[in-house]
Amino acid sequence: MRDQFGRSIEYLRISVTDRCNFRCVYCMPAAGLAWLPKEGILHYEEIAEVVRQLAPLGLRRLRLTGGEPTIRRDLVSLVALLRDVPGIEDIALSTNGVLLPTLARPLREAGIDRVNISADSLRRDRIAAIARRDLGFDPVRAALAAEEAGLAPIKLNMVVIRGVNDDEIGDFARLTLDHPWHVRFIELMPVGEMAESLGGDVLDRVVPSDEVLARAADALGPLEPAGARGPARGNGPAAYYRAAAAAGTVGVITPMSHTYCASCNRVRLTADGRLRTCLFGDHEVDLRGPLRAGEPLAPHVARALAEKPREHALLQLRTGGLRALSQVGG
Repeated sequence: MRDQFGRSIEYLRISVTDRCNFRCVYCMPAAGLAWLPKEGILHYEEIAEVVRQLAPLGLRRLRLTGGEPTIRRDLVSLVALLRDVPGIEDIALSTNGVLLPTLARPLREAGIDRVNISADSLRRDRIAAIARRDLGFDPVRAALAAEEAGLAPIKLNMVVIRGVNDDEIGDFARLTLDHPWHVRFIELMPVGEMAESLGGDVLDRVVPSDEVLARAADALGPLEPAGARGPARGNGPAAYYRAAAAAGTVGVITPMSHTYCASCNRVRLTADGRLRTCLFGDHEVDLRGPLRAGEPLAPHVARALAEKPREHALLQLRTGGLRALSQVGG
C-alpha cells in the first residue's frame, strides 16, 4: 500500500471504542462527548475482516487504541482473532494502564507484543487532576505488570504541559536509570476545546522537545542518541536518547516543533469503521458500509490512500474537525 506521495503504508491504528474511563484535559472536553451508538461500532469479527483484507495489500503492524481499549468487553478475543491473520507481524496496545495489572498477562497470551502506557504524572493527586478521575492509577505498577507479563518494549508516554506537569520531566527521565523502559515526552497538540480546559493560549502550554531533552539531561547527565539501545520495534516518529548508565531510554515526539509527516507510514480505523488517513486531517473513507454490504475493501482503501494529505496543518490549529483525541485514539 502506497499513498499518492509514495509513502509505504504498513501500519494501522485501530480504535476499538470511543469511550474512556478518564477525561484527560488534553484529550476530551470536561463534559465528555456523545458516545457512538452501539450498532455503529464495528464488531470484533468485522475489525478482523478489515485486517484480513488489508494484510495481502501490505499491512503488517497493528495498534489497538480507544478511547481506552481495555474497557471494551473481552478485548482478549479480538487480539486472538488478529493474531491469526497471516502477514501480521506485530500487535501493540495503547492504554491508560488502569486495567493492566489485571489484563497484561491474558493480553500477552492472546498475542499482544508490546504496550504504550499513557502516564502524565507520577503523583496520584495530579493524575486525578489531569484525568478528572481518581481511579488509583499507579503508572509504575502498570509498567511492572506489563513487564512481568512479557510485553516488550514498554513505553511510557507523557504529554508535557507547561505549568501542569513539566516539573516532573526529571522524575520520569530517572525511571530509565533502573528500568529498561522507554519514557517518551510528547509535545502538547492543541485539539478542540482544550483551551477551555487548560486556560489561556494552548500554544503557551507547549514545551518544545529541545527544552524537554535539556531538562532530562539535567536529571540524568549527558544524553546521546540511543541507537541500538532504543526500542527494538516501533512504528512511530520518536527520537530516542540515553544516559550512559541508564537501563532504558528517553524519547521525544514532536508534532509541533519538528513535524515528521514525510515519513508517515500509518492510517487509522475509527471505532465506527472509517479509514482516517491523517490524524489531524479531515479526510476519511467509510469502510463499514462496504464491509457490511459484502464488498471488497481494496478499492476503497486505494481511494483513501490516493487522497492522503502530504502533511497535517496542526501548526495552523486546523485539526480536521476533531473535538477530542479520544475520537480517534491519538
